[in-house]
Amino acid sequence: MIAIVDSGANLLYLERMDGGLVGSVAIAGQKARTAIHFKCPTKNFETGLAGGATSLLKLDILPYEGGIPIFADGAIAGAIGVSGGTPAQDGQVAQAGADWLGSALK
Repeated sequence: MIAIVDSGANLLYLERMDGGLVGSVAIAGQKARTAIHFKCPTKNFETGLAGGATSLLKLDILPYEGGIPIFADGAIAGAIGVSGGTPAQDGQVAQAGADWLGSALK
């Protein structure tokens, strides 16, 4: 699943793969919202939790790799969230999408 949100965390685009888990739709959207709300990749939160920062669990975030903010001309334009693969795969797809969208918005 791929979810793209604007700078206000409003859903702009959602793509669900044939046979993809319905639950992945919500996960992709939450990863995108986490990335936009905090203007950083969701992997940062995953790393923080692994390092013992359990206070992150009090936030309304999804601390798994696969959410990337999208920047255009130095400003945040939105975010992309990906779910359905391994965390590393989700992160790679999200980064590729954010890179492409960021360059297309310039």
